[in-house]
Amino acid sequence: MKKDFLFEEELYKPVREYLLSIGYDVKAEVGNCDVFAMKDEKIAVVELKKGLTIELLVQATNRQKFADLVYVAIPKPKINFFSKKWKDICNLIRRLQLGLILVSKKDNEYAVKIAIEPAPFDIKKSINSGKKKRNSLVKEFKGRSLEDNVGGSKGKKLMTAYREQSIKIAEYMMENGPTSAAKLSKVGFEHKKTYSILYKNYYGWFKKLDKGMYELSEVGVEEIKNRLLLIG
Repeated sequence: MKKDFLFEEELYKPVREYLLSIGYDVKAEVGNCDVFAMKDEKIAVVELKKGLTIELLVQATNRQKFADLVYVAIPKPKINFFSKKWKDICNLIRRLQLGLILVSKKDNEYAVKIAIEPAPFDIKKSINSGKKKRNSLVKEFKGRSLEDNVGGSKGKKLMTAYREQSIKIAEYMMENGPTSAAKLSKVGFEHKKTYSILYKNYYGWFKKLDKGMYELSEVGVEEIKNRLLLIG
C-alpha cells in the first residue's frame, strides 16, 4: 500500500477539488502562488509543501500582504496529534494567522482536512492563559541568587530555586551542625519551604533525628564538599 507523497504537485489536485467544492474558482501558479483561489472578491492562497519548514511559513506570511486567507497544505504527518510538539506547531500557525490543510492518501484516494482555519490571533487571550506559567517563572527567577547555570546547557544538572534553597540549608548544616526548620526560620530561611525540603528530602542530603532535628547525610556532605571544591 503506497501512502507517501513523492512530489508537492501531488497535493494540488485534492486541494483544488476541495476549494472547488466550497465555491472557489481555482488556478495554479498565479504570481508564484501554488494555489490561487477566488470567491467573489475574496482571495485565498494555499502554499504546498511536503513538510512544515521555516521557508514555508515565511512564504505564507508574505502572501498575507494581498490575500484574505492563506493556508499551508502538507501531507498528514505521522505524529501524535495530542503531543506537546504538535500543539506547539499548531499554536505557532495560529499566531501567524495562517490556515493548515492536511492531505492524506490511501491507495489512490485522497482526503483533505482543514486542521486550522486562518483567523485573527487573540494575543490577550494567549497572555491570560499563560499567567499561571508567568507567575511560576517569576517566582523561580526571584528565588535564585546563585548563577550556576549556562544558557543552552543540555544534559546537566540545572540550578533551580528549590535546589539553591536545599544547598543553602545544607551549607548551613555543614557549618553549624544538626538543626530544625524552626531554627532555620529564625536565621532567615522561609519556614514552610524549609520544612518541605527537609521532610521530603528530594536529593537525599538530609537525615532525620529526634524532635524535628535534621543533620546532613553522607550524600549531603559529599555533595556540599564537591560544590565547595568547584567554587573555591
